Amino acid sequence: MRCNAGERALTMKAKILVVDDEPDLLELLDTNLTAAGFNVLMAASGKEALRQARSLQPHLILLDVTLPELDGLEVCKLLRQDPGTRSIPIVMLTARAAELDRDLGLELGADDYVTKPFSARELVLRVKKLLNRQPPVHAGAGPFQFGGLRIDTARHRAALHGRVLELMLTEFKLAAILAERRGRVQSREQLLRDVWGYDNMIDTRTVDTHMRRLRAKLGSAAELLDTVRGVGYRFREG
Repeated sequence: MRCNAGERALTMKAKILVVDDEPDLLELLDTNLTAAGFNVLMAASGKEALRQARSLQPHLILLDVTLPELDGLEVCKLLRQDPGTRSIPIVMLTARAAELDRDLGLELGADDYVTKPFSARELVLRVKKLLNRQPPVHAGAGPFQFGGLRIDTARHRAALHGRVLELMLTEFKLAAILAERRGRVQSREQLLRDVWGYDNMIDTRTVDTHMRRLRAKLGSAAELLDTVRGVGYRFREG
């Protein structure tokens, strides 16, 4: 797998924590991620995953749902509650039939999910995309003010009536992109490209779940976000 100079610089310094209790899968991901230039950390249980995430501060976590001692959903929840690990991107690894676990993982704060069985090459590409996400708007854009809602892209902060909102990176990028393009409908496919960095069209329910979380955190300002049925989402102009 070839990568350009920018990707090499990114991967050589990035630590990926892979959490799964299947030795064969751990070995497969270790081989492919190492070949792509990543520094791979491995854990086979939920408790070990928490310990490594807190002490080693990986740049991204691949987290299986079904784990001994502490399942992946609980691990995701605890990581998102901890200020020291809250911003680490998490990709859930789920069984193809485990739709409930997949959706719950996104609701708990995972950035994305991958269903088993999956292509190791596709997973590596997805990891690179998530780690290489660019700022949502051009330099100097904003801050945006909509009534009591303020989105400050330079400081990467959103506040409602002066109270800072605890938005994850993906949620903030969604809010910032929609605010910058207010009045214009953004399709789910476009948001996947601009927020997640995905070129191929995967399951767009990821977008819907993150939008639900964003609306819940925006409180009264959630009314600024319109759903355009069958198309996508729009930030109201005023």
